[in-house]
Amino acid sequence: MSEVLIVGGGIMGLWAAMMAGRAGIETRLLERRQIGAGASGGLLGALMPHMPDRWNAKKQFQFDALVSLEGEIAALEAATGLSAGYCRCGRIMPLGRPHLRDIALGHEQDAARHWTAGERRFHWHVREADAGDWPAADAAPFGIVHDTLAARVAPRSLLKALRAALDQFPHVRVEEEAEVTAVDPARGRLLLADGRALTFGSCIIAAGVESFTLIDRLTGRRSAPSGGAVKGQAALLRAAIDPASPIIFTDGLYIVAHEDGHVAVGSTSENHFVEPLSTDAQLDALIERAAALAPALRDAPVIERWAGLRPKATGREPMVGRHPDHGKLFVLTGGFKVSFAIAHVLARAVIDEIAGRATAALPETFRCAHHIAALR
Repeated sequence: MSEVLIVGGGIMGLWAAMMAGRAGIETRLLERRQIGAGASGGLLGALMPHMPDRWNAKKQFQFDALVSLEGEIAALEAATGLSAGYCRCGRIMPLGRPHLRDIALGHEQDAARHWTAGERRFHWHVREADAGDWPAADAAPFGIVHDTLAARVAPRSLLKALRAALDQFPHVRVEEEAEVTAVDPARGRLLLADGRALTFGSCIIAAGVESFTLIDRLTGRRSAPSGGAVKGQAALLRAAIDPASPIIFTDGLYIVAHEDGHVAVGSTSENHFVEPLSTDAQLDALIERAAALAPALRDAPVIERWAGLRPKATGREPMVGRHPDHGKLFVLTGGFKVSFAIAHVLARAVIDEIAGRATAALPETFRCAHHIAALR
């Protein structure tokens, strides 16, 4: 098999390189800047399940991915000796209105039916809030939901472990500061900013937000782009919080306790912005909300403020698999907020497709061909 070129060194590209390495495929990963320089190198790391109601194939796919990620990360840590900062810590959602408790009680039964994997069962408990400050009792007057499926990972630690693991494969090369300027799938060739031209048997576009520009150049589309960027802002605080504490989530606010006395707070979802990589008053407001919700954070110093652009396909779902018009071109992008939870499974599906072997079925709405057909 001719060399596979992967464009992009974020979470999607790294998992694709890992799966190609395991498959024995000659592979080269090209990263425009440094590994994790884009949205994958953020702070939050919340691995959140879909609601357990109205179950469908997409929710089952994500559930299976969330469960299998635990084993994937354990294997990665064993191979590298590095921690990915993973913990199945669960999640707490405060219930601020009486009707939300009624809805949550229905979801408790839904989770009992659907959140099972072999002999493992994950739960969605509706109960009264504990006395204490995670979260504050007055933030949950009608109780809380505590689910046992959610988990967290330290994004930068996971990227570092994946990058280190690739060194075990002599047939996988990683090049940083390698900007791709054009892809010609008909000729099996791509061009780099440094003037080089590389040939490929297959090319995987996994460059986050930049993927959409590369894809749209191939189709010549101008009025209907295949995707765009959503800005997110987050902060890292220093606070003595038990790292096994569940994630707190409410109304778009995530509070995630990590190792080493770090707590991540985020994140905004901005479709319109002027400065893509700067933070502003919107992040200040999130930090204030977090301190009100979890009083243990009231005097916590902010040690990092972060902003980045997350890739969101026009069809909202991840964009995965062979491009319908270009047989040598594959796409692996558009995960937006769910990338870290399912990237390993999506990457395996793409590598399996390239290798011509059976793989787990993707939801139809994830497939690149589905996205391209919808744009037309």
